[in-house]
Amino acid sequence: MVIPRLCALRRAAATGIAVLGLVLLWGCATGRGSAPTAVGPLTKIPDHRWPAILDDLDAASFAEACRHGLDYLEAVPDELVFAFGSEDRTASELAAGLRRTVEIIEETPSGPALVDALRADFDLFQSVGRDGQGEVLITGYFEPLLPARREAEPPFSYPVYGVPADLVTVDLQAFEVESDRGKLVGRVEGRELVPYPDRSAIDFGDGLAAQVEVLGYLDDPVAVFFLQVQGSGTLIFPDGERVRAGYASGNGQPYRSIGRLLLDEGAMTVDEMSMQSIHAYLEDHPEQLEQILSHNPSYVFFRPLPATGGPLGCFGVPVTAGRSIAVDRRLFQAPTVAFLRGRIPSSDGGDRAFQRLVVVEDTGGAITGPGRVDLFFGAGDEAGELAGRTKHLGELFILLPKKGTK
Repeated sequence: MVIPRLCALRRAAATGIAVLGLVLLWGCATGRGSAPTAVGPLTKIPDHRWPAILDDLDAASFAEACRHGLDYLEAVPDELVFAFGSEDRTASELAAGLRRTVEIIEETPSGPALVDALRADFDLFQSVGRDGQGEVLITGYFEPLLPARREAEPPFSYPVYGVPADLVTVDLQAFEVESDRGKLVGRVEGRELVPYPDRSAIDFGDGLAAQVEVLGYLDDPVAVFFLQVQGSGTLIFPDGERVRAGYASGNGQPYRSIGRLLLDEGAMTVDEMSMQSIHAYLEDHPEQLEQILSHNPSYVFFRPLPATGGPLGCFGVPVTAGRSIAVDRRLFQAPTVAFLRGRIPSSDGGDRAFQRLVVVEDTGGAITGPGRVDLFFGAGDEAGELAGRTKHLGELFILLPKKGTK
């Protein structure tokens, strides 16, 4: 979901199964007590109604995610204000909150003492979710590792494009135009700005008129499609060189879910739906490939990045496997600690309950509203398998440092 990399349209729009836009049925219980206070996309949780906060990962990975968040917050002015619904915090307050959370986790890993320690320094808010009752859809994303070639040589014939020379981005605010879109993407034909070509024109027609850098060629058009969905991936060449393809720009076209298309056409059921099942379906029905991929007119162009460290989230800092989440940046504008609980896939093919502290560090074109969360699983096939099967309902809590925290 951008700014650098997966900052968003990050994946042109989506994420693992975030691309599917699935609606699943899985309920979350609500406790008794005083009615919480609604503040836009967030509901403030009274001190006596805080949930038990447990964590199923190691403290080192959490500290790493917080360090990356700090890299961003410490690089902007201390008094820069970020909004979280109707709440706001300065960069210095958020940075102090990240540092304090790491200290607390190192001193008090879990149990009632952890809640007490966090409650002393933080206000807790729950996302109102997609239904107003706190239910969020949790999906997953990952960074694929992809064999590639520098020149087209069958079957490596499918390009990973850089940014076309004729692509133009217009900041609507600079022209004092009020719009939810914020910017327009197009190209100039004659003296007129026109929409940039869609996926059908680019991949199956004559859509790219300008010279375009090619970062590498893949052996599978569906792999290129899902690379755009993820927003970042590492190209691996025969000589061992690795180049990270990071999000650079989109074509400005709307995102449409091919997963939803397959559901609507009865090609598969909700229970069968996953990134892997979509890929398998397209392999088995090559005659439908152009029609299905073209259903999503959104297209992503990439820039080459060093293949060291993690892929960059929307704040220009690396995301951390298992700890970084993507949310709607319009609602949650800066890195902060969150608490996520629900169910995720397990390596044995089933799924399991989980709950952990995470850090807001990314966004995505399909991650919109307070009811969507995307969890980063890491790089490679195993991460992709887990991310592709993640489509569960859960709860998201945001921990904001108390006003004046230093």
